[in-house]
Amino acid sequence: MSKFTSCWNKGFQMAFDNGFRLSVQWGVGNYSSRKNDGDFDASKKVDFWDSESAEIAVFDDNVDGNPIIELREHDMVAGWLSTDTVAKVMAIVQSAKTANEISKKCKALNL
Repeated sequence: MSKFTSCWNKGFQMAFDNGFRLSVQWGVGNYSSRKNDGDFDASKKVDFWDSESAEIAVFDDNVDGNPIIELREHDMVAGWLSTDTVAKVMAIVQSAKTANEISKKCKALNL
């Protein structure tokens, strides 16, 4: 089932009808330009929280166990990404038929 989920004013997740889910995060501790900007709860203390880059992870909700998909060689999270790159991954995840397809296409982007 497709849906949006917000994450502590520092990111979001999108679940697609194909059973894959994209997480986009840009808070303190995430691999983004806001990584070291205060305490972990800093994003919850303001109305708006922005960043010049973000980290992503992709999950296969069609499987039990460890649903996270490898985006780079031996890496499940890709960070320091621009909005344009996140949009490219979003299109890949939304249209994918398999987790392997997502992994291959993301590796080809050299995240």
